[in-house]
Amino acid sequence: MLIVTGATGHLGTLIVDRLLERMSADRIGVSVRDVRKAAEFAERGVRVREGDFTEPDSLKHAFEDAERVLVVSAAIRGDAALTANSAAIDAAREAGAQRILYTSHQAASSTSLFPPQQVHAATEEHLKRQGVPYTALRNGFYASTLSSYIDTALKTGTLAAPQDGPVSWTAHEDLAEAAAVALTQDGALEGITPPLTAPHTLDFAAVADILSRITGRTITRVVMDDEEWVSAAVADGMPRPAAEFSLTMFTASRNGEFNTTDPTLGTTIGHPAKTVHQTLEAVVRSR
Repeated sequence: MLIVTGATGHLGTLIVDRLLERMSADRIGVSVRDVRKAAEFAERGVRVREGDFTEPDSLKHAFEDAERVLVVSAAIRGDAALTANSAAIDAAREAGAQRILYTSHQAASSTSLFPPQQVHAATEEHLKRQGVPYTALRNGFYASTLSSYIDTALKTGTLAAPQDGPVSWTAHEDLAEAAAVALTQDGALEGITPPLTAPHTLDFAAVADILSRITGRTITRVVMDDEEWVSAAVADGMPRPAAEFSLTMFTASRNGEFNTTDPTLGTTIGHPAKTVHQTLEAVVRSR
């Protein structure tokens, strides 16, 4: 049985959908914190069991009969995230999984200026030590991260944010398809993968230009001082720790951490990965 954790999240849901296109539902299991949110999968014949990375004993039941387990990285921060990811990996090994897969990040590094990258790097090291075949999917930076900035830009005509750098904004849909391939095809993606990215990198100035072309309106990129931006975000209701965390994405990007593209994603899924232009068009249409 193939087990997917976090199956009610954005990425996890798409991964299970792609798996259901490839195999019968009785070969798929999901581990979720709230089984009620996975009712649709249960109705389609998927095995749904409660599992919580922060309560490792719950994972024994959730991972029962696992052949392969995909650990979708915990949606928490810092040491707690590493502890949770490691607990899920340990539980997968103890359940007898023949391969453990983990959703890492394109620039996982212990020296990253973006804290989640440090967690991903440490989780990869833990994964390597298990003595089980593994795959660390080094996913490109999720293009959906742009959504909140786009919403404000469409309302105000201004894309105001700290200085940034090029990022290979990558669609969840493509990354979900790659994960499904890795789960189902022997030898498709093994070990630490190359960066699984969209074909181009863009900074916020380029994003503003694309939005201008799509909407027929002028969207102006305005560079804000770091502290000025944090203060403005807090004034708009964002907790200061969250604003300071968000700032690290910009500091890492202007340090070049996400200025990487690689053809592996397109090769793996058998068609070109979505461009940022395609993603932005979809976002604008949905607004």
